Amino acid sequence: MQILVTGGAGFLGSALVRRLVERGHSVRVLDDLSAGDPARLPQAASFMRGDVNDLPRLWTLLQGVECVYHLAARVSVPESVRYPREYNAVNVGGTVSVLEAMRDVGVRRLVFASSGAIYGNQPVQPLREDLPPDPTSPYAVSKLAAEHYVSTIGRLWGVETVCLRIFNAYGPGQQMPVAHPPVIPHFLRQVLGRGSLVIHGSGAQTRDFVYVDDVVEALIAAATAPDVDRRVINVGSGTETSINDLVRQIEAITGLEAHVLRVPSEDGGVSRMCADLTLAHELLGWSPRVFLSEGLRRTLTEDERFARGVARVH
Repeated sequence: MQILVTGGAGFLGSALVRRLVERGHSVRVLDDLSAGDPARLPQAASFMRGDVNDLPRLWTLLQGVECVYHLAARVSVPESVRYPREYNAVNVGGTVSVLEAMRDVGVRRLVFASSGAIYGNQPVQPLREDLPPDPTSPYAVSKLAAEHYVSTIGRLWGVETVCLRIFNAYGPGQQMPVAHPPVIPHFLRQVLGRGSLVIHGSGAQTRDFVYVDDVVEALIAAATAPDVDRRVINVGSGTETSINDLVRQIEAITGLEAHVLRVPSEDGGVSRMCADLTLAHELLGWSPRVFLSEGLRRTLTEDERFARGVARVH
């Protein structure tokens, strides 16, 4: 297929692009490089730097495209609290722009990368797609609003759409912003460098950590799966892991003891997160294959710059 991936130079996007190219697809990438790096992309991919709200650029890139993966987004929960207008402009406005351009050009399939964050705190686990969302951050609100636009506009304009609610993705090469880095690469770096791990709250709060290769396989399956139009589907590991247990697993694979500092006065976010994967099994024929202990090992061994270079620096 001829495919466009927005946000394709980022962590998830570049992994998806590499896999699509390996499987013989022709791939175009649009990324503003606010968090991406074109060096991650295979030479066979066609890269253009730009904004997802730039309709003329989208019209150009969408010529002949059969499927769009819309991954371009701002993704930091704490940052969204400070800059909600920017998150709305990119995550909501950008999604609407992509849909408008698809309508204008005649592209008929969209796979949208949503987030498990939209569930917020729920009284039951695991989290099913039919639970009423309870977003607790502007980031989560923006993803939920984008989902509604994707479903509604898709129905009105005859675009097939599917939203994948991706939980806590991790893996080699994950970006490490100075402010609010993702928990797994940050904890790995701190343990390897003999630094401290700051845990907000008791550490009993749980997350569903899903390995990047598994996410990519779910994304690929969604592009061709039948009977998924206007569906919302969870993508996670289906395993609930506490922050305390994550620390123990990192200690086990590194052979190093973590120096943990607890800050009980700070909010550790939602209390529990675990994806129900029933719909993913049924509609995509997909199941995760890489669970946390193996994923942590791969993250250490496959990203040599991270696993070795950081340790030397410290």
